[in-house]
Amino acid sequence: MVESNDGSGQRDFASSAQAWLEESVPKRWRENRGSLSEDEGNEIRREWDRQLYRGGYSGLSLPKEFGGQGFGVAEEVIFAELAGRAQAPDGLARIGRILTAPTLVAHGTEQQLSKYLQKILSGDEIWCQGFSEPDAGSDLAGVKCRATKVDGGYLINGRKIWTSFARHADRCLLLAQTDADAPRYKNLTLFLLDMHQPGVDISPIRQSSGLSHFAEVQFTDVFVADEDVVAGEGDGWKVAMTVLTNERGGVEAASRYVEIRADMDLLRASLGEQPEYKLRLDSLEARVELIRWQVSKSLALEEDPTEYFRATSILKVFWSDLWKEIAELGLETADGTTVDHWRFQYLETRAASIYSGSNEIQRNIISERVLGMPR
Repeated sequence: MVESNDGSGQRDFASSAQAWLEESVPKRWRENRGSLSEDEGNEIRREWDRQLYRGGYSGLSLPKEFGGQGFGVAEEVIFAELAGRAQAPDGLARIGRILTAPTLVAHGTEQQLSKYLQKILSGDEIWCQGFSEPDAGSDLAGVKCRATKVDGGYLINGRKIWTSFARHADRCLLLAQTDADAPRYKNLTLFLLDMHQPGVDISPIRQSSGLSHFAEVQFTDVFVADEDVVAGEGDGWKVAMTVLTNERGGVEAASRYVEIRADMDLLRASLGEQPEYKLRLDSLEARVELIRWQVSKSLALEEDPTEYFRATSILKVFWSDLWKEIAELGLETADGTTVDHWRFQYLETRAASIYSGSNEIQRNIISERVLGMPR
């Protein structure tokens, strides 16, 4: 269990959350999710978002005045780990809860908070994240999707790619260029875009694993009102950094730890009696537990945004590279009982070092913003 230095309150929270998860995770999902159709799976995931809200586990770290539970990041991390161990569904509203909601609390207007937060937390509104572009790759500052000022708002034109949940989304957290002549990092603005309007064209992307988690989205003269600009025009980079800090932070790493831990346990069960793999397994084992250690360390720094950013910056690079190595070894040594699992994991983990910002870009961020190295 991931814990911070605070003791009894978090243990009580963990105990009640574990009991709730044991009772609430759908048996159909826990036992048969591999045989469910995509529509059946999505139906369960939508209902899970509503269950989280009814149970009081949506918006754990958001202030109570905004509809949250008033806990800290530590409780979010604890719940993410417990949910993973309980094999809980990954709700369709997770981008809204993990990325949009805390971003609006940090930078949004009272009108935006009133309009969106309750729908996000209840699972009634699904969000996607419009950051990556075909020609920009992981260079977030180089996005070319253009927002042109018109009466009462902006017209959005351009493309986004690798957009999770786009097919289901009601709204998009969209980063676009608003001033082609402004300096780099000063030319971007973040928008809250309605996906249910003419000019939004969604094309699912089929992955090598056979799934379609992502989509490419084309925007053609799509309107966004002035009231749906976050912070202000030209403030997009600052707001985007808040989004990415949440995306790459302790909550995501804790949930990934559970998945990686399960794969590591499977490797141990398969290869643990073979001495030629002992050193390799021991090295991988130590690195798996370092994820949990680093998440725990970061929780103690939650009140210091700079140090928290430093502590969590390495996590995404660390867990994604490690997961790929585990899947590679699993596939190399698979037998008839495990080959399907490892083939799927191998293909899925190829993307882990690319999504949420490629590891190459993240290493640049670590070198420049954490270590202070020259560009």
